Amino acid sequence: MPVSNAQLTEMFEHVLSLSRVDSTQSVAILKSHYSNPRTVAAATEAAQRLGAKVYGVELPAYNPPTAMGFDMTAYCGDTALTGNKAAQIALEAADLIVDTMMLLHSPEQEQILKTGTRILLAVEPPEVLARMLPTLEDKERVMAAEQVLKSARTMQVKSRAGSDFRAELGQYPAVTEYGFVDQPGRWDHWPSGFLFTWPNEETAEGTLVLDVGDILLPFKTYCRERITLEIEKGFITRIHGGFEAEYLRDYMAYFKDPEVYGISHIGWGLQPRAQWTAMGLHDKNDGMCMDARAFYGNFLFSTGPNTEVGGKRKTPCHMDIPLRHCDIYLDGTAVVLAGDVVHPESSKAS
Repeated sequence: MPVSNAQLTEMFEHVLSLSRVDSTQSVAILKSHYSNPRTVAAATEAAQRLGAKVYGVELPAYNPPTAMGFDMTAYCGDTALTGNKAAQIALEAADLIVDTMMLLHSPEQEQILKTGTRILLAVEPPEVLARMLPTLEDKERVMAAEQVLKSARTMQVKSRAGSDFRAELGQYPAVTEYGFVDQPGRWDHWPSGFLFTWPNEETAEGTLVLDVGDILLPFKTYCRERITLEIEKGFITRIHGGFEAEYLRDYMAYFKDPEVYGISHIGWGLQPRAQWTAMGLHDKNDGMCMDARAFYGNFLFSTGPNTEVGGKRKTPCHMDIPLRHCDIYLDGTAVVLAGDVVHPESSKAS
């Protein structure tokens, strides 16, 4: 059901409070013409209610020549901030940025975060923001799972559909998303509720089988048939199946970049308020579909860039692919079984 402007402002006040915004802080609202004006207004008013010094930074839209579609995750790297040093300096001056236009996977975002500025991405529809309003309990569950992920040295994923995937871990850090930014230099996304890391270079191996009902992002489609990905030394080497496999092959080949086939982040969903079914109730242009990325017990893997954690793969094509009904093992210990979170106990939803 629709969320009123008053409710949306109250929700932003809640999230900004969790993000430690107060009268000592400055908050920049980053926007473009395609930003949701209700989100921009609510974030601005909420920051003012908390006593923060608020200002706006508006940038023109940027459409790379090779980009396809309207999804903000369909092209990574260059943004409207690329090369705009004056705007970047203005953003680095803030204690916190509410990003309503999407800087993710850009080198400019990484530079801003290194200055200690916090960034909260908020591009989902207000109704989705409301359903997945973050809580301290969300953070506690995600951080409990992080403890086991950051100490693990292997991940294995199996499924009834035939997945048998493994990777070595430890070269790259574990990353958490729980919906607010309460530490200097932290980036997060409201809504969220999951965690992930990256395989050690050239160690991801095996087979991932996308089953009927699994999700392809940024296509925002549910698989209607199985797609099999064969993976060797960290890269997808073969994509086979029916029409949907052909579609995926052609889409990735369009970028003419071998790096698009690299396995990027791997992890699992911990947000019980995120719903696998939600994508079917929204238009494809409604936000990023964070329900799909965060729903409880999914195995979320991605392809393409790894520059945000110091890797060298800078490529515009980024696929996020949440799978259901998987078993996920860290160093031989199950953390998810058949799509249900089983370990650690403090990461499980009550």
